[in-house]
Amino acid sequence: MEKAKVYFTKEITPQAMIRLYEAMGVKLQGRVAVKLHSGEVGNQNFLRPEFMKPMVDYVKGTIVECNTAYEGKRNTTKEHWETMKLHGWTDIAEVDIMDEEGEMTLAIPGGQRIRQNFVGGHMERYDSMLVLSHFKGHPMGGFGGALKNISIGLASSHGKAYIHGAGNVEEIWSSDHDSFLESMADAAKSVLDYFGDRIVFINVMKNMSVDCDCCAVAEDPAMADVGVLASTDPTALDQACLDLVYASDDPGRDHLLERIESRNGVHTIEAAAKIGAGGREYELVEL
Repeated sequence: MEKAKVYFTKEITPQAMIRLYEAMGVKLQGRVAVKLHSGEVGNQNFLRPEFMKPMVDYVKGTIVECNTAYEGKRNTTKEHWETMKLHGWTDIAEVDIMDEEGEMTLAIPGGQRIRQNFVGGHMERYDSMLVLSHFKGHPMGGFGGALKNISIGLASSHGKAYIHGAGNVEEIWSSDHDSFLESMADAAKSVLDYFGDRIVFINVMKNMSVDCDCCAVAEDPAMADVGVLASTDPTALDQACLDLVYASDDPGRDHLLERIESRNGVHTIEAAAKIGAGGREYELVEL
């Protein structure tokens, strides 16, 4: 397999994201969904609308999200819309909560743990997708990046429980941990198969708390910001981000790595590569 190109800049600005998007040489066509994280109410680390707006505008995109499967201010459509408005997302672009009217099923013929993925039903409205991910730690996955954003992030509320439970929604918080990580990889593969060459990824390594933007109470970041990366391959992209954390000499690095390693976070990348959802080998192109 040819190595994926991962484009990288230390400049963390909206304009830097646009330059990386252009460097990938892919022009997203038709109606473009922009998947990002709306941020749980109370979270201080999520990337703000004013930072994302120029990139969303550049692709003439619609911001898309799906409801959560846990307590908070995003677990019902009504409260999620309120959060979208509170956090300013509705001020910068059209917004679509994709599982507002139900879900659609994507097959995963080669899945290691799950053979179907339940995503927001409105996904069928879109011709292509831009995935804007905030790379940071995560209480369960170890880290959140591109793979998590298209697996858990695009799953309906029921679909999130299905992935967490490795195919059994009753085991949402009690399934075998590595099986959960493998289920995320399976779900990510189904989204890649659905969009084909009409999906691209940008990861922002900023405000890298050990906690996800889904946490209402989150730790402040211990590690310094790194930069922005982009690729057409989400597995290579997440691997590159992980490698940059390991390569960092920042004193806060070890705190983030403890979270990633204690949850075996790299296994999501390993599992994704195993089923052909991209690869771990990449060429880093610094702009």
